Amino acid sequence: MSKVRSLFLGLVAVLAIALVPARAQMQSIVEIAAGNEDFSTLVELVTAAGLVDALSGEGPFTVFAPTNEAFAELPEFVVNYVVSNPDLLTSILTYHVVAGKVMSTDLSDGMTAATLQGGELDIAVDEGVKVDGVSVVAADIEASNGVIHVINQVLLPELPLPPVDPLSVSDNIIIAGSSTVFPVTERMADLFNQEGFAGTITVDNIGTGAGFSRFCVAGETDISNASRPIKQSEIDSCRAIGREPIGFFVAIDALSVVVAKSNDFVTNLTLEQLQQIFSGAVTNWNQVDPSYPDAQILLFSPGTDSGTFDFFVEEVMENNRELILGAANIQFSEDDNVLVQGVEGSRFAIGYFGSAYLFPNIDRLNAVSIEGVQPTAETAETGEYPLSRPLFIYSTASIMREKPQVAEFINFYLQNVKSQLGAEPGQVAYFPVGKRTARFDELEFLAAISGS
Repeated sequence: MSKVRSLFLGLVAVLAIALVPARAQMQSIVEIAAGNEDFSTLVELVTAAGLVDALSGEGPFTVFAPTNEAFAELPEFVVNYVVSNPDLLTSILTYHVVAGKVMSTDLSDGMTAATLQGGELDIAVDEGVKVDGVSVVAADIEASNGVIHVINQVLLPELPLPPVDPLSVSDNIIIAGSSTVFPVTERMADLFNQEGFAGTITVDNIGTGAGFSRFCVAGETDISNASRPIKQSEIDSCRAIGREPIGFFVAIDALSVVVAKSNDFVTNLTLEQLQQIFSGAVTNWNQVDPSYPDAQILLFSPGTDSGTFDFFVEEVMENNRELILGAANIQFSEDDNVLVQGVEGSRFAIGYFGSAYLFPNIDRLNAVSIEGVQPTAETAETGEYPLSRPLFIYSTASIMREKPQVAEFINFYLQNVKSQLGAEPGQVAYFPVGKRTARFDELEFLAAISGS
């Protein structure tokens, strides 16, 4: 057993002791859960689904038990939808249960575990245990009829979406927002049209902030593309006009820091160096590293309405946008193609934008490693690459119910976007979301169109 895994098991054992009441080993799984306030929501749902007797039986069972906080992360409309559909509730709960007593020491990286629901859980073991990408925060809580592992998110089985029929809908769909998400949504709109949609889809590339303004203030768009999560102020603006925004996490971007092919000296930068460069704290390359040329740094950045700009400010500039706004020799543009051309035009230029604009131009640009990590599908999905980030589309339940063409397009988007993402020719160079995230998108969509 590795040292890291030994330390992890020691930690979870301490956590388990804190969570388990006295003589828990003499109690059933249900009795342990019922005796701990952190599992009150789980117990309520197990009771509502009529599963108490089953999980109090001889077993043995292995239960991956979400805490109250895990359930609280689910939007209220999603919880209401699940509770009002007994079969769905039972399916979700039994997806958390594995037959047999599986201790953490029985788990290995890459294995799967069959659930009572019929689906399979993907197990990852590195610096901790993850189940379908969800972290186990306390392990090996033994009961008389099995074992409990505590998890920090709710697991979701595969949820079949309705069949897509673009021919069945018409009228217009209006979309605006992020330049980073634009290539994905434009691709999905083209495919939707090719499948026979008779209406018109407009996709405007105006930046995340401007997109939310049109969606949440003017109320004139049906879908808003966003390269960052919606801000509370934007949610408030949406609610002021009777819109409750729902976000679908559709792809992962590895925000790329780039230099021209002619730049033969910059291959890796730290986050600290990146901040110094884009704040203007250093103005010449040899101030970054004495081995670099004594030449002025030329900066290229997405504009201030861009979610890419917001993300960069948060992650690199420590949420201080004045640092980058005050830099000398910087050009801002909402058009990422302008940034590509600007960086390509000088050996001493540096810029940043989404990976969808890097990979099609990889013969013209070099990606700079950040903290020694290159932007790839693997490093973006795991979060190892420091500038990986989520990409979203936003709409509302009321829009989807009032405009069938919007619901049909989002359904089409969710079912087909994965096949359009990747670094292969013809794909949009972002990366698919993980299994649990994709299933959460599906659950949100089903809840939104149900009207419950």
